[in-house]
Amino acid sequence: MEASATLALGASGGLFLVGLVTGVWKYAQMWTSEDASAHYYVNTAHRASLLYSFAALILYQFALVSQYPQWLELLGVGVTLFFFVFAIGTYVVHGLLQDTDNQFRTPHVLGRFELPPFVVHGSMVLLIVGEIGGFGILFAGFLQAAVL
Repeated sequence: MEASATLALGASGGLFLVGLVTGVWKYAQMWTSEDASAHYYVNTAHRASLLYSFAALILYQFALVSQYPQWLELLGVGVTLFFFVFAIGTYVVHGLLQDTDNQFRTPHVLGRFELPPFVVHGSMVLLIVGEIGGFGILFAGFLQAAVL
């Protein structure tokens, strides 16, 4: 199996496992809270991990059919997965710290610290460019394979 496909499939399994573990965390919070609910970002981390695990399967399939060089496919898969994990990581941190229920609300907080707006917005711009650009590489490789 190509390295890019192996990376995507391995990440799918890892992200699914994170989804299952955050599901236990969510359940534990629901079990012990007065209103039977988990923190907003614990819920978000759980759902995002499960959804991204299936998105990684899409990356896997496109990596298999793309006709681009392996280094370019690895770049596309790697960058996209990096930002999937980055997003989940921020949800987990906010779930652990229970510092906000909206990371975009000002002031932007991370525990006891306040983040400058350019950090949050810059991270989102990089995430958007990274995820769309990374998948765009794989999709373009598929289109080239389908046409040629």
